[in-house]
Amino acid sequence: MAVPGRGRRNGVMEEDENEDENALFEEDGVMELESFTPPHLQALASASELGDVHALRLALDNLEGSIDQPVEDGDTALHLACLYGHLSCVQLILERGANLEAQDEDGAIPLHDACAGGYTEIVQLLINSANSTESLKRMLESVDAEGDTPLHHAARGEHADVIRLLLASGASPTKANLYGKMPSELPDLDSEARRILEEAASAAVV
Repeated sequence: MAVPGRGRRNGVMEEDENEDENALFEEDGVMELESFTPPHLQALASASELGDVHALRLALDNLEGSIDQPVEDGDTALHLACLYGHLSCVQLILERGANLEAQDEDGAIPLHDACAGGYTEIVQLLINSANSTESLKRMLESVDAEGDTPLHHAARGEHADVIRLLLASGASPTKANLYGKMPSELPDLDSEARRILEEAASAAVV
């Protein structure tokens, strides 16, 4: 899903194309958010979004089926906890065996969401949780439907600390997305994020 960094996509500002995506609707006089979460996964989705560790543990204890099943718009519980920045929930979900490389409907993995939000501790935890160098490499090189890597998402949000962490872990500063944009082309010209990425890109081509 990776919504925290939206607004500047591929170096240009754009209008929100999905303004009605989370539109409210009225039923019996009560305003509710439209939800596509299966009933048996609603407790898991809610706890992951709200960061309620107690409720999350209870939902996981009573979960029927895989922890990696989509709970909302293709997002797993791990995607949601990363998206909303709930470190303790991410820790618990990982302890229960969640797949670090599960993809949502846009092809994004949880690391994309954590990077988009600039959640450095969560990004570090996800990186540390990779069970092999091959797994970490796949995560760093993973692309969503627009060809964006986790580094693209961090760059778009101008999250300098996350950018440094990804680069130190082996993320490529020169990989272009489907629009031909490298991560260094996404932050504002005078931003720290842009400076870090341009230096990394220059060093990579020497």
